[in-house]
Amino acid sequence: MTKLTVAVCQCACQQFDFDKTLAHLQKYSKEAASKGAQLALFPEAFIGGYPRYSDFGATIGNRTDGGREQFLTYHQAAMPLKDGNEKSTELQKIEQIARTNNLFLIIGIIEQDGGTLYCAVIYIHPEHGLIHSRRKLMPTGTERLIWGFGDVKDVKAVPFDKNILMGAAICWENYMPLLRYHMFSQNIQVYLAPTADGRDTWVPSMRHIAIEGRTYVLSANQFVKTKDMPEGYALPEELSNPDSILTNGGSVIIDPFGKILAGPLFGEEGVLIAEIDTDECIKGKMDFDVCGHYARKDAFNFEIKQ
Repeated sequence: MTKLTVAVCQCACQQFDFDKTLAHLQKYSKEAASKGAQLALFPEAFIGGYPRYSDFGATIGNRTDGGREQFLTYHQAAMPLKDGNEKSTELQKIEQIARTNNLFLIIGIIEQDGGTLYCAVIYIHPEHGLIHSRRKLMPTGTERLIWGFGDVKDVKAVPFDKNILMGAAICWENYMPLLRYHMFSQNIQVYLAPTADGRDTWVPSMRHIAIEGRTYVLSANQFVKTKDMPEGYALPEELSNPDSILTNGGSVIIDPFGKILAGPLFGEEGVLIAEIDTDECIKGKMDFDVCGHYARKDAFNFEIKQ
């Protein structure tokens, strides 16, 4: 099989509340499946929430009690993957949604592991449940205060089936050329880019990556309004209206030649659908194989330190 129907789900974490967000996950998974999708990508930090505008009371050399309380609340909103040696209750509920909808889910989460949080991606197979997870290697800016660092050994191709490989880079990891090269070198055909970046510059970056890697690119962002944030969440005055937009989306599906197949979607929640054919990846590599004949391995050396 080289053809696959894919979905990108642009939707918001619900008030950093797991049960409310789980219902949202079910809603959009069901919609994607009803439209024929076999695989669905959800945004960065969809479960656990992206704490936009938060500073956690931290300045250089100083922390506040209020900021630590804010971190405690955020920590409690995150999900663990394990409870002792068993799968966590939260993970089991997500696996059930994948089974019910016969849908391979790739979801951005905030992972709780002891006292540390990680921005992560989980791969949920409809039959086998969680088959892989990976943590963001390089949190951006102030994210480094609240999220730990991932391990490069987890940046690896994940099979949809025996013929189709996929891999995820989270938000601004996509601006790390060597990380992208590492992913391309594993012969992925479906490049997944869950993000929190709704800038106009994001979609051109995704088109570049598609052309560079000769891969399909699926990018999912949240569409978030003030009312989607926790009650009492601190925001600038100009965003105090419940319908103020914090993140405007921009989710998109792109083919290996940079053609936009669906989206970009702005200004609303929704599901993008496209049929892809991974034979197109090989067609594109006739004249540009970034890790093959175009790599000039006689001149350049690339090494992964694990």
